[in-house]
Amino acid sequence: MAVLDNLSTGHREAVASRHFYEGDIADLELVRFIIETHEIGSVIHFAAKSLVSESYAQPELYFRENTAQSFAFLEEAVKAGVKQVVLSSTAAVYGIPEAVPISEGSPLEPINPYGASKRMIEEYLQWMGRAHGIGWIALRYFNAAGAALDGQLGEDHRPEMHLVPLMLQTALGLRQRLYVYGTDYDTPDGTCIRDYIHVLDLAKAHILALGALENGLPGRALNVGTGRGFSVMEIIQKAEALIGDKLPVEYVERRAGDPHSLVADNSAMKSVFGWEPEHSDLDTILSSALRWHSAHPYGYGEQGPGRKRH
Repeated sequence: MAVLDNLSTGHREAVASRHFYEGDIADLELVRFIIETHEIGSVIHFAAKSLVSESYAQPELYFRENTAQSFAFLEEAVKAGVKQVVLSSTAAVYGIPEAVPISEGSPLEPINPYGASKRMIEEYLQWMGRAHGIGWIALRYFNAAGAALDGQLGEDHRPEMHLVPLMLQTALGLRQRLYVYGTDYDTPDGTCIRDYIHVLDLAKAHILALGALENGLPGRALNVGTGRGFSVMEIIQKAEALIGDKLPVEYVERRAGDPHSLVADNSAMKSVFGWEPEHSDLDTILSSALRWHSAHPYGYGEQGPGRKRH
């Protein structure tokens, strides 16, 4: 396995492969070198910017780095001999869903540039499949969360925007308070509802997708979620029960582009792959994440305070 990453948001310590290349998918000479050197026939394409608020402020950045660069990267990869592609996609392609849980046949009407940029890559792969016989699967993530069960790998985003690590950083005293964005959504307690999928279950979905493509599965998009949603307040209450203390919470206005509820219909994943989420109960998600953050309070490669308190 070879890994290409520019480390703009990632960490070398999190990459287990000995075949690691620090570089960008926009470096097409490097892309071709890696594929030809390692005789690569299949690619899992994770590279992307993924902050919804940032995509609103800089749509040109998202359409350039997510969409345009993916087009060039995938074209070069196919020319170099790649036959299968698994795309890291997102539930953001649906926008505000007409019905919940959301099936893959729901309209694709993204309400932010991030979701739009991913929808375009999915469409590109569809046409590449028709024109060149490329096998592809787009895995539409819902809310990835949790950490390795042994505490060795976990979330370290800078800036951090995800609820679970934000809660635990607050519990560990790295943040002064936890902000809850919006309490006026059309949900039972007024906060957003999301479908949380453990990263181990998400990783297994990618392995199954690669195997299915190698066995000739036609190109398609598939939801990767648990089929059950939890509100922000439910997650906070569960975390408070785990740590045995109340979190300092401040309620602020909702963020632009946040749908009130995103919950997956995962029946296609189950029927096509025989996949079942094994680690995505809230207890496992939160306890594994707490184990990581407790062991790595300042993230990868930092031995002391490396973050500003928020």
